[in-house]
Amino acid sequence: MAGLLPLGDPAPSDGRLPGDLPIDTAVPFSAYLHVPFCRVRCGYCDFNTYTSSELRGATQDAYADTLVGEIALAHRVLSEAGALRPMDTVFFGGGTPTLLPAGDLGRMLDAAASGFGLVDGAEVTVEANPDTVTPEVARTLAAAGVNRLSIGMQSAVPHVLAALDRTHRPDNVRTAVAAAKDAGLDVSVDLIYGAPGESLGDWEASLDAALALESDHISAYALIIEDGTKLARQIRRGEVPTPDDDLQADMYELADSRLASAGFEWYEVSNWARTTADRSRHNLAYWRGSDWWGFGPGAHSHVAGLRWWNVKHPAAYAQRLAASESPAAGTERPDEESRMLERILLQSRIREGIAIDHLPSAKRTRVAGLIADGLVDPAAAIRGRIQLTLRGRLLADAVVRELAD
Repeated sequence: MAGLLPLGDPAPSDGRLPGDLPIDTAVPFSAYLHVPFCRVRCGYCDFNTYTSSELRGATQDAYADTLVGEIALAHRVLSEAGALRPMDTVFFGGGTPTLLPAGDLGRMLDAAASGFGLVDGAEVTVEANPDTVTPEVARTLAAAGVNRLSIGMQSAVPHVLAALDRTHRPDNVRTAVAAAKDAGLDVSVDLIYGAPGESLGDWEASLDAALALESDHISAYALIIEDGTKLARQIRRGEVPTPDDDLQADMYELADSRLASAGFEWYEVSNWARTTADRSRHNLAYWRGSDWWGFGPGAHSHVAGLRWWNVKHPAAYAQRLAASESPAAGTERPDEESRMLERILLQSRIREGIAIDHLPSAKRTRVAGLIADGLVDPAAAIRGRIQLTLRGRLLADAVVRELAD
């Protein structure tokens, strides 16, 4: 199960935004639509997801209508606050969004587009399990306005997929990618490295398989052991080994080298794209601190420095909206020091980096030490920006600590 929601102040039952919020409608606006359903929960996952046996009072069939109710609430709230603006990006995440009928996803997208509008060329992404992508599903999504599919490949090696509790076969990834491309969708594939029992050779095989798909975007994430997950319990009981940090570092370096040789360029520590146009604009919106509304159980939102998050369980979420109440469970308005820490944490991970003069003056003197340690690019620093070297990407958390502590 996912972790607890953060502590915060009570959220207003009508969802109203504070009257003194410094809203800038020139800031890009995005929408995240959470679909919290999975057939099977992967052993490493701590996202807010539910299998059919865990829904208790909620159904997948009614979910689209429920979420459309939150879209109506968001339209009212943002209109009253003078914060209404068209969406630059839309992202359906989960869970497994494609467990819902493609028509339901299209209906939710249509409601959001009708309520807020879409900028010309808006990026609209749906996450998908390879098992759920058929030519018909891909065509229906494309007809609804989706233009990008993010496919959860994770690995091309059967025993690694088994260690991650992934149920799809490697062959299904190829057929899903082909279906998406035939429908005219851009394709991204997601990989995870460092699973129990995965060797460097296994990881190389997965990279080769991902490159053979000829997608324009690849994400590669190190396996992180989250408290409360099945995998964490297995490690605690000694059933599987703890991920090897040195092996994961070797895997990252191999990924960066192979992807670069294939024409990909890193633009965030765990993300590579062939061109600037192929980068995930939705994820960049998070890393750059834009505004977004997160729809669905447990989803988080951010507008002009104000953050709030929804109740977690789909039944509680539906009950709030049925009573014409906001599903928000809590809210917070971080102070400037907290916002600076977050800015360093997020912007230091992207290729463009963070401007040195955006750092507190007391922290700027530490940049020279980061350059000496080979963590920050010296030429970029001369131009006034902190940009991570390859070594810096491997030790990104250490860079953040040095700049933030």
